[in-house]
Amino acid sequence: MKLLALLTLGAAVADAHYIFNILIVNGKRIGGEYDYFRRNSNSYNPAFPDIVTTNDLRCNKGAKPGSTKTYDVKAGDKIGFKLFNNEFIEHPGPGFVYMSQAPNGTSVKDYDGSGDWFKAYEIGLCGKNPGSDGNWCSYQKDRLEFTIPPKIPPGEYLVRVEHIGLHEGHKNRAQFYIECTQLHITGEGGGNPSPLVKIPGIYDAQDPGIHYDKWASKPAAYVMPGPPVWDGN
Repeated sequence: MKLLALLTLGAAVADAHYIFNILIVNGKRIGGEYDYFRRNSNSYNPAFPDIVTTNDLRCNKGAKPGSTKTYDVKAGDKIGFKLFNNEFIEHPGPGFVYMSQAPNGTSVKDYDGSGDWFKAYEIGLCGKNPGSDGNWCSYQKDRLEFTIPPKIPPGEYLVRVEHIGLHEGHKNRAQFYIECTQLHITGEGGGNPSPLVKIPGIYDAQDPGIHYDKWASKPAAYVMPGPPVWDGN
């Protein structure tokens, strides 16, 4: 019975892991798993805070430039990053979207993400208590979604989606679920994304929004890690 309980617990923990690898555009599924996402090498398993100083923080472990397809979209389109296998986000924590335009003369499929990035979107708490899983807006959702800023400069972009699971943040084991999709964005432009940052460089493992104790009797007010979101102008 003890062995069965341990096996059941192990299966439950594994089932709580997830990965964003299905592209949704304006509510419509586009292709299959990994068609437009760079394939990582750690499957649906998370990365941990030791990733924050490495290039793997860009698109996850093993996710490299190569043969991934790029999808055409327009500024103002609604983009969704759906989890595989009809899974749900089973951990409390924030979600983010970062974007990086491929340099002139470089196709995004060949771009390594070493250029400038900006935060296009973030989602955190919908309730007042960070200690309650259901107060996190993304909890039990099957995707993260954002709208491409209408004034974004046209071009090819590496688009990084991320969810940080905080249930073991107090143990220095926050869980990072990261993927990158490739989009060719058309539109009138006119905006100047800012602030611009490099990845790695957006986080420190001891940031209060990463090394966070949701289990405290009175959890601290949550502070979003990383730079502010571009205001779209």
